[in-house]
Amino acid sequence: MADPRDDVLVAGASGYLGRHLVRTLHRRGFRVRAVVRDVGRAGGPGAHGAPALEGLVDEWVECDIVAGPLDGLVRPGETVLSALGVTRQKADPWDVDFAANLALLAEAERSSARQFGYVHVMHAERSHSQLVRAKRAFVAALRRSPVPSAVVNPSGYFSDMEELLAMARRGVALSIGDGSVRLNPIHGQDLADFLVDQLTSTDAEDPVRDELGHRHRAWDVGGPEVFTLREILQLCFAVCDLPARIVDVPTGLLRAGLPLLRPAARVHDLAQFFLDGFSGDGVGERTGTHRLEDHLRAAGHGNG
Repeated sequence: MADPRDDVLVAGASGYLGRHLVRTLHRRGFRVRAVVRDVGRAGGPGAHGAPALEGLVDEWVECDIVAGPLDGLVRPGETVLSALGVTRQKADPWDVDFAANLALLAEAERSSARQFGYVHVMHAERSHSQLVRAKRAFVAALRRSPVPSAVVNPSGYFSDMEELLAMARRGVALSIGDGSVRLNPIHGQDLADFLVDQLTSTDAEDPVRDELGHRHRAWDVGGPEVFTLREILQLCFAVCDLPARIVDVPTGLLRAGLPLLRPAARVHDLAQFFLDGFSGDGVGERTGTHRLEDHLRAAGHGNG
């Protein structure tokens, strides 16, 4: 009989990070169960250079976690990894990042899952966006759960930096404040490797436990290179082979303009997310080998 500790259920498997998680797990010999809404679409390549899942999945689970029901989705003793969340699709983060993950956690508790891994964001406490508030609410519930958990808080993704590359292509880029905020964005593959490393670690260090003795661990993590926002913008212009034209926009002015975006709720929330994210340094533990310049150059050629 197969050891259930070698089984990993990946929710959000067809998303950017989910695809990298599936590939890492497959390479390391785990039995991967991938939860997707459309197997046909998941089999092909993903956005931002994320891998196709064809040949990497041991068992497909075609299921809409948001709509439910989830009875029997999680098997006893297996690990659950959730990369489930709203990015740029038209969905309410409270339905996906909070409610859907909460339903998945309830199923993990019911089946006595071995552990629950989740991808959050760094410095979530300083964000007012609905997206991060929904994630923060779920993490609070996760920390109350008897299922051991591991949460990674990335500084930002390479794929997010493609938004800055798009500005550079247009010839002028707007900087939040003077661009001195520091961060070390991370490639999806490096983040996936880090999370799987932590979940499979035999390190004897005792994880944080709450008053009920529940095991919860969390890490702020980023890529191997630390940049200021201005340095990333300059890199984007260099990749485009264009002179750097960067306009510093005072943070206060940007915040004052946010209410003008309220009629477009999704755009408003995304703007709030980026503005809050760049309101202070976000440097996590350095890990991985991928370089931002390489990713941006590949993205510039349509293969990010």
